[in-house]
Amino acid sequence: MAKRPVPKYDFKAFGAAIKAARTGRKESRKKVSDEMFISPRYLANIENKGQHPSLQIFFELMLRYNISVDQFLLDTPAAKDTKRRQLDALLDGMSDTGIRIVTATAKEISEVEKEGE
Repeated sequence: MAKRPVPKYDFKAFGAAIKAARTGRKESRKKVSDEMFISPRYLANIENKGQHPSLQIFFELMLRYNISVDQFLLDTPAAKDTKRRQLDALLDGMSDTGIRIVTATAKEISEVEKEGE
């Protein structure tokens, strides 16, 4: 049976998002690799060369860094992109006082942006 001619998905954008999230958290590649039981070279290849991760590693990285795979795998806009998922994760750990401050700040930003239009 002939092999089906399907182009391989380019994981470079996903790898760049993982690298940005990891460095944003100031996590070393060694720390992440040790915690995920993978080699630092494997993680580096995912981040820098777009190497196809195993499904398990893909899933773990997506959850670890609150990455929305919709923006990488689907042609339609994601309901929640990566930045919104990461903000949600931060909000989940916040106190009621913190939530009030963030809400007031968001309302002010919204009003200023409306004035600028």
